[in-house]
Amino acid sequence: MTSDPALILLDLALVLLTGALLKPAMRKLRQPPVIAEILGGIALGPSLLGLLPGDLPALLFPASARSGLSAIAQVGIALFMFLIGWEVDLARMRTRTSDVLRTSLAAIVVPFAAGTGLAYWLFTRHSHVAGHQVGRAAFVLFVGTAMAITAFPVLARIIVDHDLQRTPVGMLALASAAVGDLLAWCMLVFVSAVAASAGLGQLGAVLVMSLLFGVVLALVARPLLHYATDRMTRTSARATYLLPLIAAGLLTAGYTAHEIGLDAIFGAFAFGLIMPRGSRTATLHARIAVPLKHITDLLLPVFFIQTGLSVDLAQLGSTGLIEVAAIIAVACLGKLGGTIGAARTFGMSWRDSTTLGFLMNTRGLTELIILNAGMRLGILDQEMFTMMVCMAIVTTGMAGYVIPRPAPPETSPPPTDASPSRPAPRPAASTAATPS
Repeated sequence: MTSDPALILLDLALVLLTGALLKPAMRKLRQPPVIAEILGGIALGPSLLGLLPGDLPALLFPASARSGLSAIAQVGIALFMFLIGWEVDLARMRTRTSDVLRTSLAAIVVPFAAGTGLAYWLFTRHSHVAGHQVGRAAFVLFVGTAMAITAFPVLARIIVDHDLQRTPVGMLALASAAVGDLLAWCMLVFVSAVAASAGLGQLGAVLVMSLLFGVVLALVARPLLHYATDRMTRTSARATYLLPLIAAGLLTAGYTAHEIGLDAIFGAFAFGLIMPRGSRTATLHARIAVPLKHITDLLLPVFFIQTGLSVDLAQLGSTGLIEVAAIIAVACLGKLGGTIGAARTFGMSWRDSTTLGFLMNTRGLTELIILNAGMRLGILDQEMFTMMVCMAIVTTGMAGYVIPRPAPPETSPPPTDASPSRPAPRPAASTAATPS
């Protein structure tokens, strides 16, 4: 029988191959790469592969191998969240401050309110996870927050693919999504504290420890990080120590967040927020961001497999399908209504407002990270997790069909001489072969 370490290697190869095969097809369907990786994970799980005889998901991904894959996925997510935190451009948030704040707040408050209302209805069927009662407050707040999320990295990729990064709607979407994600992560910290605590006393302790952790990062770790990176970027010999130093720091921050009672992703994200953004940023990106991006490209597909193995569409039933439809409808109406309404208040056209709304409606990978955190915190059962993943796929996939295609590059017409008194010059002889 194949040993677990060897089976993990086989699983990794299968994961990477599945994603590579699906990405070209998804690109033709105007879908971002994350959709291919999500669908690949679901296909290798019980929703598709599990329909074949022989229980192939359990054979290929037994529990003993899943623990190893889970550890690999956690490292990939920690690195990814660090990069997302580092890419949050605080300077961009100060441009068109009023419009950005109005858009980002509306894109959070409206879907959050709609999501919490829906969560009260959903709670009756999803109040127990693995035999344990889920706190109503934690469930309602978590579902509302998950509805309010916008996937900043996926949104940025869609904007670039559609050549919108230099347009007013594209720049507003990027800035609003950055502010919105920062606010949403703060909301999730609170929800995680509520879920992890057994009462008001423990909730207060988690919140105090979280605040203290943030203060230490801002007032102690950040100056030390600036000093260390400034010294190390002065010579190429010292710069070789940057990557292991930063990697150790972000992993330690993730561990600290976990020990406080939060999810480890918050620690890695916070460590990214305190990274230097000064004159040596280009050197830091070349030494740190580029190699970490390559590593996450290889590790993140493992995360999608972990997600796909927890998604079982066949178990939803008729009631589950009704709930899925309700979740998707509320998620879309909340995001689109809040964003379009806010955009119209400061004079944006209906077309640009609608484009902005569908951009802010993308949830993608960020939503999956949050949903997996909800599973680990014991807030979501498997059926609720499956339905929320369906919502993330639909809301992310919609943008590619609604946002206008990028305009083809303009070609200048050949020069012509409009003067009738002078005949057109004869073409000079050429030795080049004429195409047949």
